[in-house]
Amino acid sequence: MESRNLYDNLIYDWWKNLDKLIFFLFLSLIILGMFFSLVSTSLIASTKLGTNNYYFFIRHLIYIFLGFCLIIFFSALKEKDIYKISILMFILFFISLILIPFFGVEIKGSKRWLDFPTLPRFQPIEFLKPFLVILLSLIIGSKFTSNNYFKFFLSTLLILPILLLLVLQPDIGQTLLISLVWLSLIFVSGINLYLLSFLILFSLSILGYLIFYIPKFSYIKFRITAFFDTKQKGNYQSQKATDAIIDGGFFGKGVGEGTLNTLVPEAHTDYVISVISEEFGVLLILIVLLIFLLLIFKVFKKIPSEKNNSNKLILIGSILLILFQVLIHIGVNIRFLPTTGMTLPFLSYGGSSILSSSILAGLILNFTRRKI
Repeated sequence: MESRNLYDNLIYDWWKNLDKLIFFLFLSLIILGMFFSLVSTSLIASTKLGTNNYYFFIRHLIYIFLGFCLIIFFSALKEKDIYKISILMFILFFISLILIPFFGVEIKGSKRWLDFPTLPRFQPIEFLKPFLVILLSLIIGSKFTSNNYFKFFLSTLLILPILLLLVLQPDIGQTLLISLVWLSLIFVSGINLYLLSFLILFSLSILGYLIFYIPKFSYIKFRITAFFDTKQKGNYQSQKATDAIIDGGFFGKGVGEGTLNTLVPEAHTDYVISVISEEFGVLLILIVLLIFLLLIFKVFKKIPSEKNNSNKLILIGSILLILFQVLIHIGVNIRFLPTTGMTLPFLSYGGSSILSSSILAGLILNFTRRKI
């Protein structure tokens, strides 16, 4: 009886101190993701795989359940426990990232996934990102030295091997995403703007050299040149995605009336926003964007009330990971950016993406909850 009362008290305390609006914003994105998965992947399962219409949806539902468990778990942990778990998880998934060149599964010219016999295929970088943000925040926000530039140097030593491993896959989208978050954390921590500008230009120069002069990255060069030359073949997917948005109009064609799913192989992951727009219209896209904007606003509003510098940076890094991912995904879908293979948090199909976004949601809920 006592153990049951203790359990009830823990649940009550967790719910009482939780930011309800942020929680329901995440929940609304999860529910929308489930709905879009149901209506957008059934056709793929039946026509392309010849399997149960609900094959993808059932898999999506399983990942959503696991993701919701992760949200509850990370939102209920004590701060010290989060730090300890993050270090262990970072080491585990960093080792997984190292294993990709040797044991990774190659898809469309890139090795980004591990596929062990006893485990479902997963993308290590997706799981590494949340814990990388925590470690970077602990380093940059720590008080062991007052020299910010030494802390920036340590954070550079932490992130460079990860960026190198991503470039070797190659995965320019995730490289860009992680670099943007890292530079943002450095920027808000106080850095000379000239030095920051130099770091950005230096990084872009190295990236440009790799893409245009190293044969391994020729397919990325092809995507970029195709982006600027609309007559090239490489524009097929992005052009179809843009056409789908235009064809959908303001209110959409209706459930199951879209054609993008049958024309583009990864429509339910990389181009999900176009799939939604074609079937449900720009109006629903605006609602989805409004949910993301409100979520970002609420999190940033909470940051000044946090006294611990490292915790502030964790919140900033976590919400920026979501923000930049949304911007890159939408940018690709409206042909503002070259194709990157970036998913939309909570709405795109994909186990690694859903679980990674759920960890970020749990961390955000943890560090925005009311302190007792």
